[in-house]
Amino acid sequence: MKNQNPKIILTFFSIMIGIFISTQIKMKLETITPITIRSLQTMKAEINAINNEIAELNNIIKMKEEELALLENIAKGDDNIINILLEDIQYNKIHSGQTSLEGPGIVIKMYDNPAERYFGFDLNEDVIHDVDILNIINDLRIAGAEAISINNERVLSTSEIKCGGPVIRINGRSSATPFIIKAIGDPKVLYAAVNAPGTYGDLLKIYEIGFETTIEDSIYIPAYTGDFDFRYAKPLGKDD
Repeated sequence: MKNQNPKIILTFFSIMIGIFISTQIKMKLETITPITIRSLQTMKAEINAINNEIAELNNIIKMKEEELALLENIAKGDDNIINILLEDIQYNKIHSGQTSLEGPGIVIKMYDNPAERYFGFDLNEDVIHDVDILNIINDLRIAGAEAISINNERVLSTSEIKCGGPVIRINGRSSATPFIIKAIGDPKVLYAAVNAPGTYGDLLKIYEIGFETTIEDSIYIPAYTGDFDFRYAKPLGKDD
């Protein structure tokens, strides 16, 4: 039997190796996903979301570290737990309106139009309604009023202001004109909020409703004396 030509064998193996290498390269190229603008935007959004989550977690860690430091100070006797609890109670009473407050602000006097009208004139246009007071209260709150009262009735987020014939009921109590609204806050900002052109207070003046505003260095606003009755809302417990 004759020996096979080495050149033929070498050529055959070269062809086989070339086919193998080209097949491997093709398989790897198919697994590569092309990069598009949309994929880059998606990746950027995912990175931003992760960074935001990390920032939130860092804030939570910081809060927990502060709480832990406070508890450690209490354990060491550096702070009195009773004083801390009393301060917390006082803070909650102030923000719930259960504490009398004093500070600079403005005093608004609102009253019905005293002018005499002709027979048949609609007197409702000369009378102060609950919507008038509500709009003034909203403007004061937007302007940063920290405490508000109407005829010495503390106004809270739960206070009802409702017409009842010739009077207006506030916190379930009837009040008649004139209505004295007191607000504690930045006097200049509060004054502008109800007197600047285009405000609701300025509109009342156009309709000749009595609307007088004065700035005071010291205003006393009494505490809310009613009860907080939650019939439907309940605090969340550990099991909720």
